[in-house]
Amino acid sequence: MPQTTALLQQAASQCQARGVRFTPIRRKVLALIAQSGGGLKAYDLLDQLTTEHAAARPPTVYRALDFLIEQGLVHRIESQNAYVACACPEHAHGFQLLICRRCGHVEEIHLDEISDQLAARAERKGFRVERQTIELQGLCAVCQTERA
Repeated sequence: MPQTTALLQQAASQCQARGVRFTPIRRKVLALIAQSGGGLKAYDLLDQLTTEHAAARPPTVYRALDFLIEQGLVHRIESQNAYVACACPEHAHGFQLLICRRCGHVEEIHLDEISDQLAARAERKGFRVERQTIELQGLCAVCQTERA
């Protein structure tokens, strides 16, 4: 929970510095995602959110998710249609996600040179990258140990 608290404080500071509103719903959605430890789907978020906010509906969740992604606080796991909290929202470059296929744990890494190389290659082809998602799927260290 201390990591979630620190992440929420950092998110609030970042939003304030950017002049955008970090509403209670946005805060709660980010907290739920951060506490999940892996990817969380929008309807799972909605189920958890309605325990405190009975009026919450799918558009409420999707608007909060869009905001959190736009602010760099959450990443979408494309292969799972799920969401994970950004481990370091102050990091401006691309990211890669390590996704354990057994336990669902998601870890964010930053190999800027890979992101930069891909963007440069795309640019040489006349393509402008707007978003880059790299997902690596396999087994985390814990699941590898359990399997042995």
